[in-house]
Amino acid sequence: MPTRLPSVKSMLLNGGQIVLGAQSYFGGLDVGNAPSCANPQLSCHNQTAIEDLCCFNYPGGQMLQTQFWDTNPPTGPEDAWTIHGLWPDRCDGSYEANCDDKRAYHNIRDILESFGATDLLSNMTTYWKDYKGQDENLWMHEWAKHGTCVSTLNPSCYSSSYRPKEEVVDYFAAAVSLYQQRPTYEWLMDAGIEPSTSKSYTRAEIQDALESRHGKPVTLGCKGGKFDEVWYHFEVRGSVQTGEFVAADPDGGKSTCPYSGIRYPPKGKSVPAPTASHTRTRTHVPEPTGPPFSGTGHLKVLTQGKNNGIVIGIGKWYQQGTPAKFRATQHEDGFTLASRKGKCAVVQGMFGCGPKINDPTVFASDGSSLSFNGSTTFYAKGEPTKWDKVVIHVDDVNGSLGTELEVEWQAA
Repeated sequence: MPTRLPSVKSMLLNGGQIVLGAQSYFGGLDVGNAPSCANPQLSCHNQTAIEDLCCFNYPGGQMLQTQFWDTNPPTGPEDAWTIHGLWPDRCDGSYEANCDDKRAYHNIRDILESFGATDLLSNMTTYWKDYKGQDENLWMHEWAKHGTCVSTLNPSCYSSSYRPKEEVVDYFAAAVSLYQQRPTYEWLMDAGIEPSTSKSYTRAEIQDALESRHGKPVTLGCKGGKFDEVWYHFEVRGSVQTGEFVAADPDGGKSTCPYSGIRYPPKGKSVPAPTASHTRTRTHVPEPTGPPFSGTGHLKVLTQGKNNGIVIGIGKWYQQGTPAKFRATQHEDGFTLASRKGKCAVVQGMFGCGPKINDPTVFASDGSSLSFNGSTTFYAKGEPTKWDKVVIHVDDVNGSLGTELEVEWQAA
């Protein structure tokens, strides 16, 4: 039996598990302006095309309520995860972004205040935090990139009494309400998983703790073995404003945490490096000249913190030979990579570079380590022998790939 949430506004009107009242959110606004949907279908489950996209979320049919655990710098309360966003993914795991530049508003706080959404704004100020302290910049980014792509939040879906920018309030109210219904910190504590400077956990322990409460598997995010993000996946019966959120399986293999040795550090406390019994250790390697992933450089492969080969021009792991040169080109959200063989991308879960790649992947970094989808851990079927060229994967393919590795930048 799938886990179901009541509609966002019914929770606000009727109390439910949400402590914020509708009048505090919406002031004197008539909350009946959202579309009225008779017998709506569950998103991602239609067999034929749906014409009324005011009552059916499309193409972003799977909604992800995403949460952060930022420790450096510590962000938000010590006993709560913080909100990242509410994302409409396509049902295959891809997504649209920045769908309406005309509605990419830069005054989110003013909009919420104009609707009397004081409690909502107070909640966001506490729990929807940017690690750089620029909360409203994060709100603007999430609304412009994701909120404008929710079909049921299109202004044309509202009644004749629609007030301009009302959908902005609905988006943030939905995100906060879902966040309130998914108290990650409490659920983990109930399962004996607490922030610690010495303990480590397995992926199965964390997954079981959250899946048992959410009703479906969740996506777990790690950077450098540190647990720092959770994505809860939903499908929606009806509109985001008044519909029913149903827990759903993740729309793709996206978890980036290792199987074991996962650290969950407290906010604001330094965490010693784990011992080898918990997870891999990193030995010191000379710092490259220049900032990581800028200009030209080589990609080194490390296993258990030690140098163990190189990445060659086609993007595969090789044990010996002359390292290929890669060029890192800065991008708004990170950087792209290219070798003499061509641009680099993650295609069907595999890293590669070549002339047929027209749309390079935008990567990030954690220090000098290459990061994809928030993780610096990559996978392979095994270590290459003398002449092998081994494919580098971004996921462990349901546990079938037993070798974990990291890819590090060395300036050329």
